[in-house]
Amino acid sequence: MRLIDTHTHLDFPDFDADRTEVLARSRELGVQRLVVLGVYQANWQRLWHLVEANEELHAAFGLHPVYLDDHQPQHLDELRNWLDRLAGHRKLCAVGEFGLDYYLEALDRQRQQALFEAQLELAIEFELPALLHVRRAHAATIATLKRLRPKRGGIIHAFAGSYEEAREYIKLGFRLGLGGAATWPQANRLRKVVAQLPEQSIVLETDAPDMAPAMHPHQRNSPEYLADICAELAALRGVTPEELAAASSRNADELFGWG
Repeated sequence: MRLIDTHTHLDFPDFDADRTEVLARSRELGVQRLVVLGVYQANWQRLWHLVEANEELHAAFGLHPVYLDDHQPQHLDELRNWLDRLAGHRKLCAVGEFGLDYYLEALDRQRQQALFEAQLELAIEFELPALLHVRRAHAATIATLKRLRPKRGGIIHAFAGSYEEAREYIKLGFRLGLGGAATWPQANRLRKVVAQLPEQSIVLETDAPDMAPAMHPHQRNSPEYLADICAELAALRGVTPEELAAASSRNADELFGWG
């Protein structure tokens, strides 16, 4: 079974003690590619060193809305410089993680929107997919995407919206990132949506070290759990894990331009 983890934070200190072992175990379980996403300027260099040192890792760089107060105006210029310097590099696969977070009320929405649009315009300029954080902000995100129309689309990370919202994203060329959240039995609405989604819209992810699945509760999440997540979501959809793994990996390959 071939798996692709489209959303990880393997550069985080949570993995400093055993990162090499985690990657080895993940590889043995079929995880052949992983996307590591930058979330603020200070972690981009560390992330790039990690990606360069491991064949299966690919990089995305972005300014995450949760770290809004850490981002400085010059960081957008630095993001452009990173994307320009690495343009065409096989290890650079997207812009992200960025987007809108309306769950945390202390985050200024106007500043978030300005940062969101600036990064979306960079994704358009450099013809890269956009890997988006969207929390309780689907209407604003969809409206922005309809206005700016990024040609390469991207992924709505940790999708937890309605079926109608899913359809809007799909029409805009976005895939839906599914991970640990839908494995929890109490996530009834999300599980019903996951069961209905078109096969071509789904990509798998862990968000490691966050959002651990139900079969590994209260633990550090890890790419090595992706096979378990795949099996649970496949059961929800009435297909085999192998079928879901093949479809999600094919969708990721198409999105990122991997042969």
